[in-house]
Amino acid sequence: MQRITGYQKVDRGTSRGYTARGEDAHRGEVDPAGVDAERVPSSFVAAAMALTYFKRFRMEMDLTRRDFSTLAIPEDYRLLAWEPGLLEPHADVKHQAFRFEVDANVFPCFAEREGCLRLMGEICNKDTFLPESTWLAMYAGAGRHKREFCGTVSGLCEVTGYGAIQNLGITPLHRGRGLGRYMMYRALAGFQSVGLRRAYLEVTAQNEGAVQMYRQMGFRRVRTLYKAVEVAYS
Repeated sequence: MQRITGYQKVDRGTSRGYTARGEDAHRGEVDPAGVDAERVPSSFVAAAMALTYFKRFRMEMDLTRRDFSTLAIPEDYRLLAWEPGLLEPHADVKHQAFRFEVDANVFPCFAEREGCLRLMGEICNKDTFLPESTWLAMYAGAGRHKREFCGTVSGLCEVTGYGAIQNLGITPLHRGRGLGRYMMYRALAGFQSVGLRRAYLEVTAQNEGAVQMYRQMGFRRVRTLYKAVEVAYS
């Protein structure tokens, strides 16, 4: 079978999508929603609709003996702790941060504000939702009477004992200032505050800047995944 690298288009078969294991996978673990890429039958490449497969990494970090209080918040920014009234601003920032990025192809909900509202609602209504790891960034440099929301991150406390980072996003005008790194540190500190010892996230391989930042912070790739997305052709 041809090795899948980056992403590629194939015709749709009987499966709706899969998560494939790579060379660095854990003993051939397979996502419950899919099948192992090495076991996809040759008949899979034959059908009407096309799929695009996006390569993604699962990255993990050991939270023990880590101090996330050393990084200062960038000047002119402040973080707002989670409260239900901030659901719409979180969703708006998700939309602004992801709508023109590759992740809007991987997860089409990012392309529409309504999709981001539904996503944020689903996240905060989960039993595993962790307010301590959910933050909204606001830019205060334009004056105290003008609020500009520009960053979002959420966290889940999974039954496996892992903290799961959800959708770290910074709007385009506020990137490159260290805000994303600071927000990630605050989310990870939130995991520590409830006794979690490990954290993970998933990132699209094409988002090289994010992958590099996560590596610099101490995340390590443990699995390679493939996300199947339907593509309509005229």
